[in-house]
Amino acid sequence: MPPRRRQQFTQDHIDQQLQQIHLLDPSSSSENLEQLGPIIKQIHTNRQQDAYLRTVQGLIDSKDAEIEKICSDNYQDFISSVSTLFTVKSYTDKMKENIASLDTSVAQLGGGLVEKKRALLQSKKTAANLDEAIDTLQACLRVLDVVDRVGEMIREGKYWSALRSLEDIQSMPPTSLSQTPFFQHLLSSLPSLRGQIKDAVTASMKQWLLEIRNISTEVGRLAVEAMESRTRRWRTRREKDILLRPSRVGSAVELVTYEKIEFNVLDNEKLHVDFKPLFECIHIYTTLNSLSELQKSYQADRKAQSDLILPTPLPLASLSSLTQEISGFFIVESHVLETTGTFRSSRDVEELWEALAVRLTTAIQSALRTEADPETFLKVKESLLTFIMTLETYSYSTTPLHSFIIVLFEKYAKLLEKQFTRRFEAIVREDEHTPMKVDAEHSVETILDTVWLHEEERNEVRQTPMGYPLAWSLTFYLCCQDIRTFIQKFYAFVEGVSQHHRDIDDLLSRSLDSLLEKSISQSISQRLAGTQNPTQIAQIITNLEYFRSTQRGGIIRLSASSAFEGVIGKSLQRMASLISSKLDQCFELSEYDWTPKARETSPSMYLYELVNWLTTVVDSLVIKENYKEESYKGALGYITECLMDFLTGRDIPMMNENAISNILIDVDFLEDELKRIGRSHLATVFIELRLTTSIVLSNTVQEYLVPANRHASYAAVKPKRLQSLLEKLARYGASQRDPAGRELGERRRKEAEAVGRVFPGENR
Repeated sequence: MPPRRRQQFTQDHIDQQLQQIHLLDPSSSSENLEQLGPIIKQIHTNRQQDAYLRTVQGLIDSKDAEIEKICSDNYQDFISSVSTLFTVKSYTDKMKENIASLDTSVAQLGGGLVEKKRALLQSKKTAANLDEAIDTLQACLRVLDVVDRVGEMIREGKYWSALRSLEDIQSMPPTSLSQTPFFQHLLSSLPSLRGQIKDAVTASMKQWLLEIRNISTEVGRLAVEAMESRTRRWRTRREKDILLRPSRVGSAVELVTYEKIEFNVLDNEKLHVDFKPLFECIHIYTTLNSLSELQKSYQADRKAQSDLILPTPLPLASLSSLTQEISGFFIVESHVLETTGTFRSSRDVEELWEALAVRLTTAIQSALRTEADPETFLKVKESLLTFIMTLETYSYSTTPLHSFIIVLFEKYAKLLEKQFTRRFEAIVREDEHTPMKVDAEHSVETILDTVWLHEEERNEVRQTPMGYPLAWSLTFYLCCQDIRTFIQKFYAFVEGVSQHHRDIDDLLSRSLDSLLEKSISQSISQRLAGTQNPTQIAQIITNLEYFRSTQRGGIIRLSASSAFEGVIGKSLQRMASLISSKLDQCFELSEYDWTPKARETSPSMYLYELVNWLTTVVDSLVIKENYKEESYKGALGYITECLMDFLTGRDIPMMNENAISNILIDVDFLEDELKRIGRSHLATVFIELRLTTSIVLSNTVQEYLVPANRHASYAAVKPKRLQSLLEKLARYGASQRDPAGRELGERRRKEAEAVGRVFPGENR
């Protein structure tokens, strides 16, 4: 590839370039030397320095020639101008000298003026600084005055105004004072001042809490008195309207019909509770964004105060005042909860209430642990019930306290049972078991108001004249009187208690049954064991009959009649035992001859006394006819057993047929006496004796051995007894000397063996 040819510049070309940079342009007022750069660079690149320099030199020479030509054409004018200029210069120099002289003179004259001016300006500056300092000091004084008034307002209790003043200081518009160290120091002290306000309002609230604690008892007392007044009004209304009687104070019916009388226990003629310190404290803490701190502190303080209400141990004598203090405490809490918005939560108040309720019930339980007087339990219940109704008005949950009252009621019922058990035992023990009489002390109406009787029995009592005996003794009357007292005290405890009435009535039924069974019937049973008089036993049976038939009307049902029936049975047994004891004494006088030579024609003499005593005693008993019947039947049964024991027992080794006939004569006498007194049907008790003796006397032993005959005609005969009687006759026959007697004895022996062999163990 051939070498590239360098560009060559001509004269015209160079002139053109010089014109472009205004070096050759006479109208150009500036020199564009920057444009020489590319031209010179291009010249060097093309190595035309020499040519370029020659061209430039030619240009210079051409311009010099033009200048000389111009100068030669205007030389005279130039010389003249120079001369004129020298003249002007001389005048100018002289003027400069004059000006310098004037300047020096003016400088001398104005120097003092400048100094005065400078002093004046300095004075004005100083005055301005003083004015600014005065304004600043006055502003400081105003701020300091506000700060001082903040302290006074704190001492005067104007906490909100003090806090607003601090806010005004902090929110002042920017001024010259704002940039001073004094103001910055003042701003830095505002938190401390707020802290003083906070501490002062807190101390005020603490003092208020102390005052509230001191007047809580008075608040509670007024609330309790208002509740008692309400209770009295409701009781009066219940007595007028029978439909309202099941409803208690606070029930739905009472709330609907309650004509509310406005009475504010916190603001009345006797008491005014000012909540301003608390409200102010809440407002201040809210403004300071520290409400949560106050809430925690208030809860802790109130909890500490609630812990101090109940002393340990709890004196029951001061329970009423303590419950009033608790009532006042929580009435205040209820008002705070309603009037302070979100400051207090329901849960916080409930925690205080639940904790104090638990401590109260625990303290009362501990105080009552060794108490044995039911009246003390009743007084505790009255205090608690009024306390409960008062707090229910302020929507506090009292379910645990109602449950606690039921627990107290169970203990009260047990103590009441023990108390009346002792009274019933004393009544039974001290009673002489003689009929009670109508007298001045015990009028008919008084008696009828006390005892429980059927309408027919009540009519009979109304017809009883003064001084006449009644069917029962003092045991029945006094026990009925105490039972009514027991019921009254029983219901006195549960009156006003929020509990299902059926449960209370069932518990009363069980308690009464327990008293009737364990106290009255058992006491009578114990007294019965030591009673020796049939008349007293008869009176006991009559009393038991009235106790058994006693039922309380309405929903109370008693089931103790079975216990009284059992004691009646024991009484009849005791009666039978006494009669049997007397009969034994009579039989000891019997003096039977068991081997007589001939038969008697009249009954034994002891039977006359026996029958006379028996009929006199039994017929004189003031008891029901069926009990007399049982007494006769028991006595005759015992007589029969005694006679059968003579015939078949082991005490008498032998007898003859004449002795048996004599026994039958006595039996005939007894049956005749039964007919005489109109009780011939009781003669059936002698059937076994008559059948047993008839087999022997009629010589029908072989007939008896036939099963069909035995079951048809001799079912009441016991083979063992028949065998024993035959053996006694056999021994008597064996002791005889005559052959006929001995033969008869042998026959009796064989008959006895036959009876014992054919019927081993049957009906023995």
